[in-house]
Amino acid sequence: MHMRTVRVAIAGFGGVGLATASLLLSRRARYREVHGVDIRLVAVCGSRAGLHDDRGLEEHQLGALEDGLSGPSFLEASGADLLIEAGPSDFRTGGPGLGYIRSALAAGRDTIVISKGALVHSGEELRQLAKRSGALMKLSGAAAAALPTIDLVDHSLKGCTVLEVEGILNATTNYLLDAMMTRGIGFDAALREAQLGGFAEADPRNDTEGWDTACKLLILANFGLYANLTMADLAVEGIQAVTSERIEAWRRKGLVPKLVGSLARTDGTFRASVGIRTYPLADPFANIRGKDKAIRIVTDAMGETIAIGSGKEPLATAAAALKDLEHILTVRAASHRAEQRASQ
Repeated sequence: MHMRTVRVAIAGFGGVGLATASLLLSRRARYREVHGVDIRLVAVCGSRAGLHDDRGLEEHQLGALEDGLSGPSFLEASGADLLIEAGPSDFRTGGPGLGYIRSALAAGRDTIVISKGALVHSGEELRQLAKRSGALMKLSGAAAAALPTIDLVDHSLKGCTVLEVEGILNATTNYLLDAMMTRGIGFDAALREAQLGGFAEADPRNDTEGWDTACKLLILANFGLYANLTMADLAVEGIQAVTSERIEAWRRKGLVPKLVGSLARTDGTFRASVGIRTYPLADPFANIRGKDKAIRIVTDAMGETIAIGSGKEPLATAAAALKDLEHILTVRAASHRAEQRASQ
């Protein structure tokens, strides 16, 4: 039987992009055995440099990118069938990823999105682009990565009406609050610790002010529940104003604070917010430790579902993107078989 070739390009080649490339290359035998496809990584690029090889790049080539090989036109010329977008995220402008995603979807190229900015900034436009061109767009890596969020709604809870969502969606803020509560250290000391550990950004404000959680909540709301919300619809509070006095007061009451993204459906309309909620020790959310994340979804027919994620980054985000790849390969294989039957 002839084995189909699927050519993959990766835009954005920092830690997540490199982890995605490495994991993709290590799974090629799986893709051949399970999906009957030969996966070739034909192009990668960062903001100013990249690599291209029609025969497929190997791991040892990925350390030395060539200047000038970058941008949507470079990836367009690579002949890739599928784009994985893993660039820096900026929800205020859409970031560099927006151009890559627009170009790929407009050309009918299946696209896996990891960075959140373009989805928050131009989500409806991108959804319509994919609809018109027939491209598939998947975004598990942008919606809390290893923690299943949209997957729960799309698959496990399909057919149910989602009434409420609560999500501990940001690992950095959960680590900071956990350190402050369990070890009694202050916000600044906890943040320095997280930065030295390499999992808090040098400029942590997107995390600590609640914007990262807000982005993930909006992606779940708009792509999972078709809520059509914008950032202006959310009340967003972070954790930067949490004092030792507030921590001590919560501790005395037996409560645990978490930065939570919340959605509630009332009369068919969603209300959304990000802020600190406190939970008694018996609540599962009170026991989400360190860099773990969690989501609780309440539906009309299946009641309450809770998922907890604790994947190690950047591998967990890369794995979430490649989970999307496998879903795309399954859909495309079914379409391919249907086309073959129709032509016989």
